[in-house]
Amino acid sequence: MQEITGLELSPKKVEYLKFLSKKGELVRTTDISSELNVDPSTTTKTINDLSKSGYVDHVPYRGVLLTEKGRRYAEFLVNRHNILSLMLSHYGLSSEEACDEVSRFESFVSKPAIDVICNAMGHPTVSGCGMINHNSCGSAGNL
Repeated sequence: MQEITGLELSPKKVEYLKFLSKKGELVRTTDISSELNVDPSTTTKTINDLSKSGYVDHVPYRGVLLTEKGRRYAEFLVNRHNILSLMLSHYGLSSEEACDEVSRFESFVSKPAIDVICNAMGHPTVSGCGMINHNSCGSAGNL
């Protein structure tokens, strides 16, 4: 198993995995394009890249679904977002402001940094953006 560093994917690919995780089911590529406001050809290319890397299964003309590897990584991504959002809200940003701000930089924060922040915050369970699963917070984190 490959260890999660938190820096494996580009910010755009992070958006794809988080969106697929939120949906939790087979998602049509047209829905992905629409939600992420990208051209369908860009969606197809990105999905093919994610599929080659083992994060998603793509059934042409049917849709896209996270693999087990993709599901575990997406869980880390959502937790990273929620932990960073909670941290910013502790420094005076509203939950909505913190969520928006974190979306701008979260892809550049490593798992070791997230583990330190999570530990320092006492392993929180909820942020303004959602629940925090401690299986991804401070754990070994393998794909």
